[in-house]
Amino acid sequence: MAASVPSTALPGAILGSTSRFNAGAGTHIYEGQVVSSLMGHVAVAQPVKPAGPAKRLNKITSKDARNDNGASLATLSVTRHGQKREVLPDVGNIVLAKVLRLMPRQAIVIIQQVGDTVLQTEWQGVIRTQDVRATEKDKVKIYESFRPGDIVKAQVISLGDQANYYLSTASNELGVIMATSDAGNDMVPVSWKEYKDPETGSTELRKVAKPN
Repeated sequence: MAASVPSTALPGAILGSTSRFNAGAGTHIYEGQVVSSLMGHVAVAQPVKPAGPAKRLNKITSKDARNDNGASLATLSVTRHGQKREVLPDVGNIVLAKVLRLMPRQAIVIIQQVGDTVLQTEWQGVIRTQDVRATEKDKVKIYESFRPGDIVKAQVISLGDQANYYLSTASNELGVIMATSDAGNDMVPVSWKEYKDPETGSTELRKVAKPN
């Protein structure tokens, strides 16, 4: 805990300047200061410091957490007494993520759950073609593996680049666990690479998580 940051705070308490800190859960910004919105414990989350050039994680709901000199900012958050601090995805974690959009060689997702813990904040992730499955990686097509709106079970394999966690579905138990058809119906898995709309009978390609 930084010396100038209190360990506990009341609503309205000034915690630090926005030139030094980013506003996290339980705080807000007022006149250039990060201010507590709750009564509770104050936490300081230091930015990730990878071996290469300065990088940052992309919080879906936040602005770039950097100061005017380009340095990453620590994040201040406040949790109510007795409330658990926010869980962040880490390498090796199994996560649930919703597919946001597709690109030719990767799917952009938002991570919503780590293990059994639903996140307070959504973090962005990427599933690249080489991480979709363990075999025949050169034949993987993103549009045949995922669709926007799919819920995917994946594993965090890297903190990734400056904007994303890198995720993998390259094992039998990982992949799409919930999918909606083009007709808007919930589908069921019928093979390791197909979901079926039980109402229309049509099938759609996916990277399926452990089909029955």
